[in-house]
Amino acid sequence: MERGGRLVHASVTMLAAAFAAAVACNPAQAAATALDGQHKVLLRADQIVYDTDASVVSAEGNVEIDYDDRILLANKIIYDQKSDVVRAAGHISVLSPNGDVAFADNVVLTEGLRNGALDGFRALIGKNGRLGAERAVRKNGDITYATRAAYTPCKICNETGKRTPTWEVKAGRIVYDEKRHRIYYHDAVLEMFGIPVIYTPIFSHADPTVKHKSGLLVPEFGSSSTIGSYLTLPAYIALSDSRDITIAPMITTGGGDVLQTEYRDRWAHGGMWLQATGAYNPDGGLLGNQGQWYSSLFGSGRIPLAGTWTAGYDVALASNDTYLKRYDLSTEDNLVSDLFVEAVSGRSRFAMTGYFFQDLRAGHASNSEIPLVLPLIEYTYIPRRNLLGGQFRFDFSTAAITRSLGGDSERVSSELRWQLPLVTDGGQLLTFTADARGDAYRVFSDVPGATDLQGQLIPTGTHYITRGQPYLAVDWRWPFIASGSARGTAFVIEPIVQLIAAPYGGNPRGIPNEDSNDFELDETDIFSFNRVPGHALWETGPRANVGLHAEAFFPSGSVDVLLGQVLRLKADPVFAAGSGLSGTRSDIVGRYTIRFPPYISLTHRVDIDSESAGIRRNEIYADGSYGRSSIEVGYVRLAQQAAALGGPREEVNGQVAIGLLDHWALFAAGRRDLQARQMLDTGFGIGWEDDCLGLSVSYERRYTRDRDVPPSTSIILRINLKTGDQTGEGSSLFPPHVFSRP
Repeated sequence: MERGGRLVHASVTMLAAAFAAAVACNPAQAAATALDGQHKVLLRADQIVYDTDASVVSAEGNVEIDYDDRILLANKIIYDQKSDVVRAAGHISVLSPNGDVAFADNVVLTEGLRNGALDGFRALIGKNGRLGAERAVRKNGDITYATRAAYTPCKICNETGKRTPTWEVKAGRIVYDEKRHRIYYHDAVLEMFGIPVIYTPIFSHADPTVKHKSGLLVPEFGSSSTIGSYLTLPAYIALSDSRDITIAPMITTGGGDVLQTEYRDRWAHGGMWLQATGAYNPDGGLLGNQGQWYSSLFGSGRIPLAGTWTAGYDVALASNDTYLKRYDLSTEDNLVSDLFVEAVSGRSRFAMTGYFFQDLRAGHASNSEIPLVLPLIEYTYIPRRNLLGGQFRFDFSTAAITRSLGGDSERVSSELRWQLPLVTDGGQLLTFTADARGDAYRVFSDVPGATDLQGQLIPTGTHYITRGQPYLAVDWRWPFIASGSARGTAFVIEPIVQLIAAPYGGNPRGIPNEDSNDFELDETDIFSFNRVPGHALWETGPRANVGLHAEAFFPSGSVDVLLGQVLRLKADPVFAAGSGLSGTRSDIVGRYTIRFPPYISLTHRVDIDSESAGIRRNEIYADGSYGRSSIEVGYVRLAQQAAALGGPREEVNGQVAIGLLDHWALFAAGRRDLQARQMLDTGFGIGWEDDCLGLSVSYERRYTRDRDVPPSTSIILRINLKTGDQTGEGSSLFPPHVFSRP
């Protein structure tokens, strides 16, 4: 028997001979190297003992064996060369090539550390998986059979009262197949907080290293006064690493059955998704006595073509006006679908698009009156280099709008713009703009009484209209910057004056207003040369935009203020009373924003009537957070003329989440129509969440009726068992339909 050495390299089959030769050469530094086929073994220990008679090698003290990218650590290892068996004891750990780590009290390994038996077995699988058993047997190098075992993805704290994971599966037998990346259970019980919840004789799931694996997802339970109690049972099908399908049938006791499906595909520089649903409600209709079929289709796709070309689509369709709201599938009530092809080169772009619209609101126009836009062709040319020292831009577009019932029109538009920015020695910012645009219309109307931009009758039949509108403008800004007395504090005050020289009369009679209806004067467009969206309506006549921008910067936040107003020589007739732009002086619009992240953010937007000094629009949005608690509040008040959908409007909404203890949270949300003095939506609940489980119970109430969908009350239970790597995003505590700003 011989002793000595600290480092020995040898193959398993030649381990004994290598040890003997090394010790004979240098007892103080034993070392030898050999190869066994393609495998190399590294053995490191404080002391190595070799029994030549028994062909047994013993290593003690900080023992490490590295064989075929597998690493075994232990206090003591005994290798029997004749039987090719390794026995290990004391703080044993085995690291596999895939990153899994196994721990045991006693281990017997064979066939190059690939197979064997382990007592007191524990293993880390992937990043979060934890598997433990009284005893485990490893076969074929990649399958582990564990008896009286438990598995959990939850963290286990080594503190009194925190050693029980949030949830775990205990089983008489667990089989972990590393090659298939799957864990199988026999006689299994799901425990939550140490309490048995569900028993199943057999089931399986993918291990935490798998990002895409087919299987059942966590169901959702709930009860609604509209559709009764319901159960959603989603299933996930992974077709590849970049393509999958989700199928989620929903069974209800009072609203029929719904089938929800979603297909997703991702590829280089593009992708697509389609979400199709279908439902049958035996108790549909206003009286609840009609069998009705419903369906919907949502989706989007971007498909790269040759060179700089791309094709794409966006689809949003529903077979029934109230279907999406009845089953809480979507809150959208104005659906837009499009199909397009485009090319982008540098800063220039060409696109050809077709649009289809669907209005789901009560009292909307019939589908035969809703326009179809096909095609809309747009081309923008912006050269890479400046022209005459300034920035040049050319825009061309043409659109054809058709209806089954009502007027049709075709439009061709082109616009040239040249801008020259300058900075004076005193820090003044000057931007000169020259712009010219022209339109040609072909308008056909078969509906007597149709009106044009100015509310005048459009004659029936076909007629042609042309117009042109140039303007010259200068934008002057002079920012003054000063440092505050406190370190990291600065102030900026910037007066703004824009002068626009343009002729009157750019809106001739007979042009239908197809794309300039959604107009709102606010701080985002008060300093625009043309505030009206679309092509139908032009802002004409000489005018000036004046205002002030001020900002204060502090070490922990900032305050931003903007004020503006439009001044004219005479009123523009295309702007009706109450639009904010009628008369020679527009409303005064402003906005101030206070940001001290992450604790508070406040934005106040206001529109003040310049004649009466009354507030036409008043909006306040505030949010704040502290630790795990947060609050959001929104308020809006619109005068009758400023409300885009007609009629005065005043609403307030808010939502709050209060973090309690380590993992609990209370949440509540609500929206109230102050004008009608009624609640619109409310919801509240309680939730619990940690790194591997999300659980919440919520109450949601909708107070409004929409035709055959009455006010409803829902109680929903949501459970999210996290089995893989979690980022913390998409918390399961809160309902998926967050109350939006009014």
